[in-house]
Amino acid sequence: MSTTLIAAAATADHWHDGPPPFWPVFPLLWLAFFATAVTVAITVRRRSCGYGPQRAGEARLAERYAAGELTDEEYRARRAVLREKA
Repeated sequence: MSTTLIAAAATADHWHDGPPPFWPVFPLLWLAFFATAVTVAITVRRRSCGYGPQRAGEARLAERYAAGELTDEEYRARRAVLREKA
């Protein structure tokens, strides 16, 4: 009799009523994980590629110097001010 019970337990179908009611949680967790990973990757890439306020100021200063609006002395003095605040 014990052999019959062991065989019956080994072949029992535990999923005869379908999956448990909480099964949608796992795909949603994976989706949230991948969405977070993509968002972090995009944010890090944008921050590393963009110009900060100092670089933007220096770029504008170089444009004005190239256009002839500033003399050599004015350009160097203003660039030194921008760089010392960094």
